[in-house]
Amino acid sequence: MCLPVKRQVLRALWLFAVLDTGLLLDGGMLYPRESSSREVKELSGLWVFRADRSPSRKQGFDEAWYKRRLEETGPVIDVPVPASYNDITQDPAIRDFIGWVWYERELVVPTHWIRDDTIRVVLRVGSAHYNSVVWVNGVSVTQHEGGHLPFEAEVSDVIRKDPTGSCRITIAVNNTLTLQTLPPGNIQYMNDRTRYPDGFFVQSIYFDFFNYAGIHRPVLLYTTPKAYVDDITVVTDFSDNTGLVSYIVSVKGAVTAALKVTLMDKQGHCVASSNGPFGVLKVQDVKLWWPYLTHENPGYLYSMEVRLNAADGRTTYEDVYTLPVGIRTVNVTSTQFLINNKPFYFHGVNKHEDSDIRGKGLDWPLIVKDFNLLKWLGANSFRTSHYPYAEEILQMCDRHGIVVIDESPGVGIKDIRSFGNASLSHHLIVMEELVRRDKNHASVVMWSVANEPASEMPPADYYFNTVIKHTKDLDPTRPVTFISSSNFARDKGAPYVDVICINNYFSWYHDPGHLEVIPIQLNTEYENWHGKYKKPIIQSEYGADAVPGVHVDPPVMFTEEYQKIVLQNYHKVFDQKRAQYLIGELIWNFADFMTTQGVTRVVGNKKGIFTRQRQPKAAAFVLKERKKLS
Repeated sequence: MCLPVKRQVLRALWLFAVLDTGLLLDGGMLYPRESSSREVKELSGLWVFRADRSPSRKQGFDEAWYKRRLEETGPVIDVPVPASYNDITQDPAIRDFIGWVWYERELVVPTHWIRDDTIRVVLRVGSAHYNSVVWVNGVSVTQHEGGHLPFEAEVSDVIRKDPTGSCRITIAVNNTLTLQTLPPGNIQYMNDRTRYPDGFFVQSIYFDFFNYAGIHRPVLLYTTPKAYVDDITVVTDFSDNTGLVSYIVSVKGAVTAALKVTLMDKQGHCVASSNGPFGVLKVQDVKLWWPYLTHENPGYLYSMEVRLNAADGRTTYEDVYTLPVGIRTVNVTSTQFLINNKPFYFHGVNKHEDSDIRGKGLDWPLIVKDFNLLKWLGANSFRTSHYPYAEEILQMCDRHGIVVIDESPGVGIKDIRSFGNASLSHHLIVMEELVRRDKNHASVVMWSVANEPASEMPPADYYFNTVIKHTKDLDPTRPVTFISSSNFARDKGAPYVDVICINNYFSWYHDPGHLEVIPIQLNTEYENWHGKYKKPIIQSEYGADAVPGVHVDPPVMFTEEYQKIVLQNYHKVFDQKRAQYLIGELIWNFADFMTTQGVTRVVGNKKGIFTRQRQPKAAAFVLKERKKLS
């Protein structure tokens, strides 16, 4: 084994271990998986729902709706979970509702969960937008600030108070955005009674997608033993044909515990094993994790089984957790992005969790369709614009070799009041939640801390330097970026990032209609960026709106022909700069998506190369022809 490689891996794990003691969060966030010691009960389906339409939006708290069945408090409707609530009714007030809404689900807990006090029962919410308060049988069990990321609470003691096993889960969710939330927003009250009714207010947002709300990802009950595996961190490397999987296992509920760690290949054969809470597993004849279209066997995953045995003098506990592991490395030079020491070019897309009726709700048929379309395009990557996507999507990326730039919900940070200490503290917590959840995904190769912030403002320099440094401390193994706007001179965060990601829309927002300016303006921008910072560049957004089925020749804006030629003019520059320092191109956007109503959007953003229903526009075939770049 190469000694420098071993030192690098051990140093990364040492940093993870040391930093754990100084983090704001307590505990791990392992994805719930069934095993011989763990059960999972999914609560997807119909929930009872009520929006708090009172002027203050606080009637539910004032009247303690959580203390009784929700239908006893007033009129309720059925809503699906997971799903956004906005588009499932014919009521425009629900579609545009801002404030607290209430969800309820009643279930019967398995008897052995109640009777066996060696079992730990946990309630987990995959994500809810944006602030949540959770009760079980009228008892407050947790609250969480922010959307897009999971939160959970142990509820063993609460459910055991009722010997019948009856369990009523009540979740209040508020989608209000303020200048301190991520993403930020602002509530504006209209007090002119000659123009607006009493109590009229508007939620202002600074991002270009619809502010969908509700419980967007599955709600689960799952069990572990009282002594259990709380968290696992893996860092991978390789030397010649030997793979290295360095790991740290965190245990809770036991003072002392015996741990057995076994790494298995796809056929279930043991390839390496170790004892203890940390160590390095050496894999001979390693099969590396490769991106899609870069290897005949992309997305290869091993399985790391962690088996815990512990005793407290009265009971013996055994816990088993299995983590998928892809062995790969990521490195950045001044001109290249390297995966497994080979240059990698991001030939991909930006996406949204967005579709008809369900909004941002997790939907398996849609996920599978999107992955089929990605492969049809020959795309090898995407960015989770502009927030963390569902864990299930990242698991698909791991299996299929789709590379991910994992982005925080730091979009629309435009107001100087959003750079204060309260906002910064929340941003740091969000990055900890994101890294904690996604640190073990082989597909995730970079963290993006924000999209197009007002980085020219004086407070932004300290703000983003702090967030980027904190993210690098959280994970020393991956590069960090934030997505910049087109003006290279004002982006103060660029010196701190590892990769320059830039968005621009030449001949659309700038010089609209003038397709001939794209090559010169794009070339100038690239030379300015790389000349100033000497770092590799990703074109993280480019594109144009096209209303499906609208055709004009010669091309004009909003036609499929115009969108197609915009892409082709960008591609000519990409092909020139790829030989120098350009390391990727991500089209905006994969599919049309819903936005707030406005005069610049006709039933949503139409920059997708697919319609919202996932049918191709002419531009999709242009990108498909670039499949050879992958």
